[in-house]
Amino acid sequence: MTTKRILMLLVVVAVLAVLVYFQFRTWERFDWGTFREVTGDLSRGRGIRHILIAIALIFFTYWLRAVRWKIFLKPVCRASLRSLTPTQFIGFTGLALLGRPGELMRPYLIARKEGLTMSSQMAVWTVERIFDIGAFTVLMSIDVFAFQDRFHMHVLQTHPQILRDAGLALVGLVAGLSLIAMFIHWRGRTFADWLETKLSPLSPRIAGALAHKIRAFRDGLNTIQDGKSFLQLAGVSLAIWFLIALAYRYVLHAYPQPELRQMHVPQVMLLMASSMVGSMIQLPAIGGGSQLAVISMLSSPEWFNVPKELAVSAGILLWLVTFMTVIPVGLALSRHEHLSISKLSKQIE
Repeated sequence: MTTKRILMLLVVVAVLAVLVYFQFRTWERFDWGTFREVTGDLSRGRGIRHILIAIALIFFTYWLRAVRWKIFLKPVCRASLRSLTPTQFIGFTGLALLGRPGELMRPYLIARKEGLTMSSQMAVWTVERIFDIGAFTVLMSIDVFAFQDRFHMHVLQTHPQILRDAGLALVGLVAGLSLIAMFIHWRGRTFADWLETKLSPLSPRIAGALAHKIRAFRDGLNTIQDGKSFLQLAGVSLAIWFLIALAYRYVLHAYPQPELRQMHVPQVMLLMASSMVGSMIQLPAIGGGSQLAVISMLSSPEWFNVPKELAVSAGILLWLVTFMTVIPVGLALSRHEHLSISKLSKQIE
């Protein structure tokens, strides 16, 4: 493990420790008996069935991600879903076990399998992130502007514009990212050359690295072959995030308690947003940020006002289903393909 990674890990641990301290300080009367009881309720009735459906939905999104990457690769090679699908499972297993450094595993494996450069697949990965953000923003905007009357939350009584403002901010973010992407697509090489010339007197290394990233990103944008490909990518991205929302809903409906059984996709989108923000602070194989964010929103009197014990159980289960269930499948596939997650992480470094 490099010194840089150790320092980053220490910072994440410190931040999570502070968050956990303040979270549990507000729960001085946390009832572990109630926590065990509400968690045990999952084994009754349709609880297990709902959890299995949620896992199946998450696994199906990995296949859809392979479909999306295949569309990205159309201009340069004819990749098969048989080759790309295991890579998605192995890559997300690396993300679950290694934290954010595992994000690079998918582009690395695809580049190696298809005989492409790592920089080209990093560019594809970057464009993939833009489609993810864009798809989530579209769904969240529909959620905010079409279903706001379904949100009966205290925070909306005191701040009725908070969801609308958040929706507009997301739309502005995606619009800004789209404009930047369009500019780089049309003038990327010229801009990279200009930036490298201007920054070289200050730091040739930084100037070269920035220019290289801009050129690679531009090359990644070239993977969108035509208008038809763009619509296919947008449709697949929307399907991925809608299925993730459905998976959240099935997990929450696995509990018999009405506080969770009454939640549907519009409310679930808010939990997904909090999880995405929280996932920026994660420990490898442990997580932390996403669970705390979801638990905090569920238990907050301002938002969902779910009992603390039930919120903790649901937050942990959501994290297990959406982040961690891929691990056994990913490890089995990596073994089948004679790959080692730990060795791959060192090669990526």
